[in-house]
Amino acid sequence: MPPSFLPRLVHCDPFADPGLFVSFSFSRQALLFDAGDLSPLSSRDLLKISHVFLSHAHMDHFMGFDRLVRVLIGREKVLTVVGPSGIADRVEAKLASYTWNLVENFENNLSLVVVEKKKDCHEFAKFDLNKGFARTQISSSPPSPFVACLPGFIVEAAILDHKIDCLGFALWEPYRINILKVALADKGLETGPWLAQFKKALHEKAPPDTPVTARTADKKEKTFTLGQLQKDLVKISPGQKLAYITDAAPTEANEQIITGLCRDADMVFIEAAFLEKDAALAKKRGHLTAALAGRLAALANAKNLVVFHFSPRYSKRGHELADEAMKAFKENRPLT
Repeated sequence: MPPSFLPRLVHCDPFADPGLFVSFSFSRQALLFDAGDLSPLSSRDLLKISHVFLSHAHMDHFMGFDRLVRVLIGREKVLTVVGPSGIADRVEAKLASYTWNLVENFENNLSLVVVEKKKDCHEFAKFDLNKGFARTQISSSPPSPFVACLPGFIVEAAILDHKIDCLGFALWEPYRINILKVALADKGLETGPWLAQFKKALHEKAPPDTPVTARTADKKEKTFTLGQLQKDLVKISPGQKLAYITDAAPTEANEQIITGLCRDADMVFIEAAFLEKDAALAKKRGHLTAALAGRLAALANAKNLVVFHFSPRYSKRGHELADEAMKAFKENRPLT
């Protein structure tokens, strides 16, 4: 079975703007972590995005948000935007910089739901295209580590220190639904879009007697109950986990938070801005060194490491940052 999450850095070049695009194997959905220069993403990619998770509002993490909104206008869609305290003001300022006098020409409404993760609560605001993106304050809720909980995936966020609040993220699926291909063939069924609907019903914990229409090998439709297909076709296994960490000062508090977010992750995407010999500069700028990034991923028992967000001072020397991070990652992994 292919993994549920298909992550890729927005830019292959680790010196370019940071960002992670995560598409889903079994649905036309994607998540975006940070929104700097989004030019490598096609309009087709952008249309899949249901959630944007912003670490903070520095330009290289936020300037591409305008392009995303532009592509989504004209679609009936809800886009959830998660960020640190103050992100709703910044979204509002971006939207207010444009003129929306022709919104009545759009039949479909684009809604932006903004979630601010603060130390003492989560606050929610909404911006609707059909209202000229005027801000509506929706509600607030008690603080929680989780900023998105949907069937099939959960996103956890924690506040890191970058001399401002900056969010680190972990994306995980509570469990993995594996379809047994031999059992599928034994029942005379074929793969297809119906399996995505079947999995969605399982994630949503629909009643066992929920009807599921499957497609047979001879191209016909046949109806089963959800419980029957689950018993015959499904094996449950641990879910996939990814972590995204960028722009964090090398403090003890940050290190504890980062290792928690990255704990047992299948893949950690983490900044490696400076070489260890320049640790004093990294501390001054509020960034991790490559060695520290590798060490933290190893201490978290992560399986794989991808580093990015290299400082331009190492232009044409990116291999030194990558090598230092991987060396620390390998040397600090627990003995098995």
